[in-house]
Amino acid sequence: MAAKVISFSNQKGGVGKTTSCVNIAAQIANKGNKKVLMIDMDPQGNATSGLGLTKSKIKKTIYDVIIGKCDIKEAVIKTKFKNLSVVPATIDLAGAEIELYELEEDANFTKLALDSIKNDYDYIFIDCPPSLGMLTVNALSISDGIVIPMQCEFYSLEGMSQLLNTVKKIRQLYNPGLQIVGILLTMYNGRLTLTNQVVAELKKYYAELLFKVPISRTVRISEAPGYGEPICYHDPYGKGALEYAAVSKELMMRI
Repeated sequence: MAAKVISFSNQKGGVGKTTSCVNIAAQIANKGNKKVLMIDMDPQGNATSGLGLTKSKIKKTIYDVIIGKCDIKEAVIKTKFKNLSVVPATIDLAGAEIELYELEEDANFTKLALDSIKNDYDYIFIDCPPSLGMLTVNALSISDGIVIPMQCEFYSLEGMSQLLNTVKKIRQLYNPGLQIVGILLTMYNGRLTLTNQVVAELKKYYAELLFKVPISRTVRISEAPGYGEPICYHDPYGKGALEYAAVSKELMMRI
């Protein structure tokens, strides 16, 4: 059975997008006992370093795949974590954005590359860059679903309609089957009035899309990438790990 392909996307940076992608991928691979591939499509490469990889030692990246230099299978690296592999990214990927504009049928370009590995995994998670550029469009055009991590603040609310419009356009142009898996609230602090106002507003318009458990702002989640570990390894019984475990379980039920 072919893997479910899920992109983590939000054009606003600093909303916990990469953190959520890494931690949900690791959780499903470890506790869910599924074979998971994570594709780092963000030129910052934070998902790559968050899994303990040293970028200077990486020979092939998603950039090489996008420009047709190698098959995606050649760029896959098995991590030290159970059932979890990654196609890494480095700053080279920033150049791919321009090249994608120049490629004909660019939205189908990565689709061709994914075909060779879709049957090797249960889930493929794509960490998109914090923009709605061609890398994100390319990722969404080959995804079965999108998870939207969102910080509990009003700027994030403003960006939501823009992102949903992009999803609508992707459906019309490239990928009619793209579904919104859910909106994941991150950096949550229920004691703040602002947080509660944003949550109330979201429930008014997107109640059915919200994951039941939000991700709290915790020191352990913030420090885990510095150790090159997902939270389910860094602090397995802590609040953050338990919250990501609940979200991962709900995600698997949704798609």
